[in-house]
Amino acid sequence: MIRREFLVTTALGTAGALATSMSGGERSNPDMSTYVDGMPVAPMRTERATRKILIAGGGFGTPFIRYMAQLTGKPRPRLLYLPTASADRDVSALNWFKACAPLNVEAHVQNMFIASTSQALGWDEVLLSMDGIVASGGNTLNQQAIWKAQGIDVLLRQAWDRGIVLGGASAGSLCWFDEGTTDSRPKVLSTVQCLGFIPGSHSPHYDAEPGRRPLYQKLIGSGEMKPGYACDNDAGIYFEETAVKRVVHTRPAAKCYYVSRVDGKAVERTLEPEAI
Repeated sequence: MIRREFLVTTALGTAGALATSMSGGERSNPDMSTYVDGMPVAPMRTERATRKILIAGGGFGTPFIRYMAQLTGKPRPRLLYLPTASADRDVSALNWFKACAPLNVEAHVQNMFIASTSQALGWDEVLLSMDGIVASGGNTLNQQAIWKAQGIDVLLRQAWDRGIVLGGASAGSLCWFDEGTTDSRPKVLSTVQCLGFIPGSHSPHYDAEPGRRPLYQKLIGSGEMKPGYACDNDAGIYFEETAVKRVVHTRPAAKCYYVSRVDGKAVERTLEPEAI
């Protein structure tokens, strides 16, 4: 794991130690959803910490990280970046530290391409000691395969259940849903199955890549994909449990949408965001 203050001396190696750790909890089944105003809503949980996810269609920069930090309720939250989808590229970690630099946060990075000779802490000791976890953009299909092979999917579920705020953009937003559209394979956009924390589907980059909107509407209209949420770049959604709590953006033209199936056709409803 990398901490910002060790960046220069470790050249993004797996340096830095966590002072405290938490033991893993039992995994629970996701809530069954009901529908309000056409969108799925799960009952709020009272027996444990509120579960929180903050996504963006693209561009999870300083304003989104600031908002995530606020959602933790901590004065100086520990925020972890998982650059798995970007194949642990150094530039991905550097951009994360730059985005965190203006904020009062303790920034960390955890690579997946590691060796036990250099990684002294278990995945649970790292992930479950954080206040927020951000997944990078990149290849969602590869991200999911690596997380499942390493057991990260189970730990992320435990982190979510404990109230650790999860989030990200692009692959880092898509990963929390049942399924969605992805550019993870050659030649054409395709579909990918993900963690399923939030019921339904997701399309990132809704306004930024020409093929995204027509494919998402086609798949939902035909019944091949579950209804779900689409986000333009620089726009996002904050979920408490699996309910939409707030829709936000960092660019005036950026919006979010709920796309459902009505009479065999896709129906797109705009979710008007507010600036953060």
